[in-house]
Amino acid sequence: MTTARDDLLVAGLAVFDRDGFEGATVAAIRTRARASNGSFFHFFASKKELAGTLFLEILARYHTTVLAAVDESCSARQGVARLIRAHLDWVVNNRREARYLFEISRSEWTEEIRGAQRAQNSRLAEAIERWRTPLIARGELLPMTATLFFSQIIGPAQIFCRAWLSGRDRADPRDQTDILIACATRAVTGHTKGETA
Repeated sequence: MTTARDDLLVAGLAVFDRDGFEGATVAAIRTRARASNGSFFHFFASKKELAGTLFLEILARYHTTVLAAVDESCSARQGVARLIRAHLDWVVNNRREARYLFEISRSEWTEEIRGAQRAQNSRLAEAIERWRTPLIARGELLPMTATLFFSQIIGPAQIFCRAWLSGRDRADPRDQTDILIACATRAVTGHTKGETA
């Protein structure tokens, strides 16, 4: 059962997706949620606060999906493949949320949630490190910072995702899965052949 707060967040996502952050209004969000002015301001001080809350909730759902993709039993190649597939599948299956997270959100209005965002990102990085650290020690993964690792794994896939989310490219980004996995595996393992993902 959804709450009035949930209804406002769902409405906010729909209005931001349709009108962008600048074009969205509290009135439009309230109308879509069938909520009163008092109800809106009971939960959120402003459109910006609702937008930040929505960003953090979507980011948490994205991170949950990514984390579910790997566990400590995964080899380097399996983990890389699963992380890339998880990212691509989440973007395609949650297009509106992905567009909000990766295309609509802007640094100027996410500044107030930067600390909470950093905390969420840290939890993701720590969980991935629990999988990655033994593999680095065994030489299956090249030693690199978590930031560099994520840029090699998710960065190239994100180029295709952003083009698809913005409508610049109609091709499903998952069409590139195999080559993205091959390139990322090479980048983080240093190997071109061997175990298949």
